Amino acid sequence: MPLSERSLVRGYTPPRGPRPPGGACCTSPTETGNERDWTSTFLRTSLRVSGGRSGPVAEHCRRPAAAQPPPSLAALPFFVFFHGGYWQSGSKDSSAFMVSPLTAQGVAVVVVSYDIAPKGTLDQMVDQVTQSIAFVQKRYPCNEGIYLCGHSAGAHLAAMMLLANWTKHGATPNLKGFFLVSGIYDLEPIMHIPENEALLMTLEDAQRNSPQRCLEVALTQPVDAACPVLVIVGQHDSPEYHRQSREFYQALRRGGWKASFEELDDVDHFEIIWNLTQKDYVLTQMILKTIFQES
Repeated sequence: MPLSERSLVRGYTPPRGPRPPGGACCTSPTETGNERDWTSTFLRTSLRVSGGRSGPVAEHCRRPAAAQPPPSLAALPFFVFFHGGYWQSGSKDSSAFMVSPLTAQGVAVVVVSYDIAPKGTLDQMVDQVTQSIAFVQKRYPCNEGIYLCGHSAGAHLAAMMLLANWTKHGATPNLKGFFLVSGIYDLEPIMHIPENEALLMTLEDAQRNSPQRCLEVALTQPVDAACPVLVIVGQHDSPEYHRQSREFYQALRRGGWKASFEELDDVDHFEIIWNLTQKDYVLTQMILKTIFQES
């Protein structure tokens, strides 16, 4: 079925509440607890890739050069989030609203910035996200697991990490779970809508960067068969999001991944992620139970 901005959000009604405010970009329970001197600067930290595809990963910090993360941070589980926005809007600063409910339970949160279109191409975005995850692993090698979460276009980027070649990045991340929320996994229909004017995506670009196609063609096997992949969609997401989410889930299952499919009641494409501000929200609890391996 042809994909368009209207078809993706057909039947959409505006969110019932205000958009969550921005917040800290990379925080941990330790930072929000006793390490106040260190916290006051590290809360403004982000993970960002500089220099395009071949550029190094750099951590842009507004903290004294001598300051170091508290040792306890290294032994925490890390929740790494990729924002949506059709790969051409959104930012880390407006996407850290889920921090408090997770850090309160002992989870370090990283919100990743990447070069959106037209500055960045899809290939560059995928490479930047890959480098950022490798950076987290190198910086915190004793982490208790890295859990990737993306929303909409961010879910696409997170899904591409299922297929990443970590060898060339010099670190194999300790990936323990994926939360793919209202994602886009087949990019070919995007070529035919106005959003592609900034992306300038060709058929080859779309095929190379479509997790659905890559999963089926490459027949990539799970590195860790026990690593859960949660494919999540909102009840009031458009039919196209439902179709792509269910088909990607089915492809994961055929490929041997430990995948599950969840439709969350009474939320639309935006509420499904904005509600992560609430500690009792069903997705917040799903994330925490997965991280702490609760049944």
